[in-house]
Amino acid sequence: MAAKPLEGIRVLDLTRLLPGPVCTLHLADLGADVIKIEDTGAGDYARTLGMPEGRTAPVFLAINRNKRGMRLDLKQKEAVQVFLDLVRTAHVVVEGFRPGVVDRLGVGFEACRAVNPAIVYCAISGYGQTGPYRDLAGHDLNYCSYAGFTDQVGEAGRDPVIPNFQVADILGGALVPVMGILAALFDAQRSGQGRYVDAAMSEGVLAHNVQALSAVAMHGRATPAGSDLLSGREACYRVYRTADGRHMAVGALEAKFWQEVCEVVGRPDLLKNHWAFGGDPAPAIEALTAIFASRTQAEWVAAFEGHDCCVSPVKPFEEALEDPQHRARGMVVKAPHPTEGDVLQLKLPLALTDYEFEVRRPAPAPGEHTEEILRELGVSEERIAQWRQSRLV
Repeated sequence: MAAKPLEGIRVLDLTRLLPGPVCTLHLADLGADVIKIEDTGAGDYARTLGMPEGRTAPVFLAINRNKRGMRLDLKQKEAVQVFLDLVRTAHVVVEGFRPGVVDRLGVGFEACRAVNPAIVYCAISGYGQTGPYRDLAGHDLNYCSYAGFTDQVGEAGRDPVIPNFQVADILGGALVPVMGILAALFDAQRSGQGRYVDAAMSEGVLAHNVQALSAVAMHGRATPAGSDLLSGREACYRVYRTADGRHMAVGALEAKFWQEVCEVVGRPDLLKNHWAFGGDPAPAIEALTAIFASRTQAEWVAAFEGHDCCVSPVKPFEEALEDPQHRARGMVVKAPHPTEGDVLQLKLPLALTDYEFEVRRPAPAPGEHTEEILRELGVSEERIAQWRQSRLV
């Protein structure tokens, strides 16, 4: 088996909660040595989010696997020097503080680049390091709202809906930073010079809101929620309620698929209502709403079996975990943890040649690997003991 793609790359992770840790999770799964650095106080709030005392939150366990854990009080001058010593051995630094915080602490890009010119330094923030919103507080809902995404989610004529999926946090705060980090790493390997990666969560959403962009380019304004081709306007691309209160997703955008849908439900006359023929979708929506409501989801799954026309059951997440496709691809894993038992996790959503996903280590306890990492830096046992006494580590 070949080495993992990022084996030999060291990442210093100063992030917490969701976006940054998911970013560094992907790097860790690909083989990077990710050192999760928390302060000596509360640390990453996600550890105990919604949990009774003594328990670790499942979300923390899921997004911090394959990392080593260290505690460091960067408000102490000597701790800043320890961090910069680590930077000398590292390839990437990832931080998720508000703009300006790392510079005040003495661990910003310029300080790190001074000791390691090849360092790739990624700053993840809500609105970026520049602009009038740079200092504003925010969460996923705010970033999505400023990016014009929240206004696009929901049914026609109704209030916007908040999805139970943090689009800005994951897209703009994890995947886009990974893209920037990997690009800068590639360049650093050949040029010897690192780069500063400024990733704004709001921009991650804005830059990928291409359907709304297309509508503005064509008509001068975005199509209202629930009124576009892919948001519920058409009968061929909607979710329909079944007799047992569940749902079926119909994604028959192409006329050939819609024709088969019409045949399965016994309404070939609805073919003309497809958007490709310029038909009015309203009568077909009304008809299919009544038709799908006449049988249970299981009955409709059976009815569409063998018909490859983009119709699928809407599955609750717990059922999605048991889906045979996801199981066949090994997406769902359980990994042992020393205090939490077998932890339910999802693997890296990539298949690469000569790469096999594995949970090499569970999410670290607070500062679990501090002494190990300090010894790698050549710090003496006496000095480590002194630092523990002063809560520097």
